[in-house]
Amino acid sequence: MASPAGLLEILRDKGTPLGPWGDAVASVRRELFLPDAIEVGDELVSRAASPARWLEAAYSDVSVTTQVNDGRPTGPDEYRLPTSSSSQPSVMLETLSLLDVQATDRILELGSGTGLNAAWLAHRVGSDRVVSVEIDPVLAEQAAKNTLAAGLSPFIVEGDGEQGWPAGAPYQRLIATYAVTAIPYAWVEQAAAPQGRIVAPWGGSFFPYSFAVLDVRDGGRAEGRFTGYPAFMRSRNPRPARGFLDDFLHHREAAEATRSSLSPLRLAQDPDALFYTGLALPDAWHLPVPADDGSGEMTLWILADDQASWASADYTPDGREYAVAQYGPRRLWDEAEAAYRTWETLGRPSRERAGLSVTADGQRVWLDTPEHGLSSLTDPPGPRGIGD
Repeated sequence: MASPAGLLEILRDKGTPLGPWGDAVASVRRELFLPDAIEVGDELVSRAASPARWLEAAYSDVSVTTQVNDGRPTGPDEYRLPTSSSSQPSVMLETLSLLDVQATDRILELGSGTGLNAAWLAHRVGSDRVVSVEIDPVLAEQAAKNTLAAGLSPFIVEGDGEQGWPAGAPYQRLIATYAVTAIPYAWVEQAAAPQGRIVAPWGGSFFPYSFAVLDVRDGGRAEGRFTGYPAFMRSRNPRPARGFLDDFLHHREAAEATRSSLSPLRLAQDPDALFYTGLALPDAWHLPVPADDGSGEMTLWILADDQASWASADYTPDGREYAVAQYGPRRLWDEAEAAYRTWETLGRPSRERAGLSVTADGQRVWLDTPEHGLSSLTDPPGPRGIGD
């Protein structure tokens, strides 16, 4: 049944905790927030051509891409970077659960997108208590229209979410719908202390798959820990280059060949290792590419955001040493292996033991307690780490 009630049933069958948000899911029609052309995974769905499939996607627990390449015309062979979406409803509910919204809270949302999340918030606490900031003027205008069509009117404004919206401060809750490498201090300043909370997808290019859940303290400080494995689009301000693998590979014939005792598969499959390694490589991303011949082999690519450096490490199931190739001013595999070894020296801690503090001086990642900083990872020699 492709309807709000059908989506609610899907979520319940999956065991998704609804908390106080079930009525919003059932009352706010997701279809009002989607354009006529959407993408679900690699599938392009047109409402005009396939109305039943379009409606099925609208009321499934899936992320729906609603804009690529910032809305500009895109050629058939051009890389399609998703730049706005209607997030997977179960992930939206996970985020809202972490936000712990109370009925009397004023809420600031960073990243309006389609407006659906702002509509859920407005349904829960009232439209007059919700401010949503969207950097894309076209999206901001459409989100406002979408929420009005749903009978709601949160204040949706075009602006840079990194700056928050000071005119409406203080807010008891701040929620970001895009991933950031650092929590802007403007968010801390605009949160009500000591009861304010900030929830944002957090991390650099290497591992942007954590929620930072921060409570705002007196004295202009926010502090908290990491949880979940969200996959959100990156902040546009700034946004690192992305593209096809070949867009980042060059001078392959000039690469330096070495070998490593660190299994690239071990690194690629351990989310805790990826999190801590990512603290040292916030400006490079990794891409595991399995062989398609059933051999179990895999190549782990590490690619610098600036496209100047790259590395590859080849995994073979029976290997004890692994072939490595590196090119550019940085030796990205060496950086990743050094960070991994530092994580081992720390006792291979889980990500849940890490925390984040944000003050006017910046953000600082720590292990177990704020006194135990991770400068050995966040301040490595050479390129700057994510804790700077």
